[in-house]
Amino acid sequence: MKHDKYKDNNLRQYLSFFRMRFIAGLQYRAAALSGISTQFAWGVLGLLLYKAFYETDPNAFPMTFQALASYLWLQQAFLSLFMAWILENEIFQTITSGGIAYELCRPIDLYGMWFVRSMANRLSKAVLRCMPILIFAAFLPSPYGIGLPPDPIAGLGFLLTLVLGFLVVVAFCMLVYISTFFTYSPTGIRMVAISVVEFLSGGVIPLPFLPDKLRWLVELLPFASMQNVPLRVYSGDISGMDILAKAGLQLFWVVALIWLGQSITRVALKRVVVQGG
Repeated sequence: MKHDKYKDNNLRQYLSFFRMRFIAGLQYRAAALSGISTQFAWGVLGLLLYKAFYETDPNAFPMTFQALASYLWLQQAFLSLFMAWILENEIFQTITSGGIAYELCRPIDLYGMWFVRSMANRLSKAVLRCMPILIFAAFLPSPYGIGLPPDPIAGLGFLLTLVLGFLVVVAFCMLVYISTFFTYSPTGIRMVAISVVEFLSGGVIPLPFLPDKLRWLVELLPFASMQNVPLRVYSGDISGMDILAKAGLQLFWVVALIWLGQSITRVALKRVVVQGG
């Protein structure tokens, strides 16, 4: 009974941290409006850029232009869920400034607390921005707008892989935060991590556009389990049993990255030294 009470109390604490961070994130409406306008611009520019290539030979590309348009608009709509550069400076400052001492006084697991905070921060941004972008894209003429999933299975698969991909992103970003315990400044690791994730997750170009041999290797890495999978499932580029296979790989990386993050956190907290008075 005591163990069950302890688990229930921990769950309530995590939910409280999630709720507080989520509500705080919803307050930045002006930032959301500027972000929406920026994402509209990037979405349109991306479509026009690819359209110029597709006009040379539409059959030379691995995705139809309609599928690519859906990919690009979903990418903009759920930008805050998948982009590695959306990190919380507050967590970095907590580590580098010594404020970690206050965090360690809380009767809650540090990794779990930061994990739910990171989730809430990203979700609050997505809630404010996704619907205007999706509505705008839905009213664009074909093939420039976003289409519906090819079938109900693709729709359900998209929702499943969207959640798993989001968790992979958060778990990977937790490793970036934790690495700050072992460095004088998080800037270097942060820049490298962002660059790697942007390219290998399909943030710069969709992964089907990569050479076959390179793509086969990249799709085994955790980065391909981020935005690449749900956006391609929605557009029909991944279908049938491949959806379950990709979702299984996503789940593997969620578990592996969380385990790795918790293990490194335990090591870091054994050697952390906070100076001052």
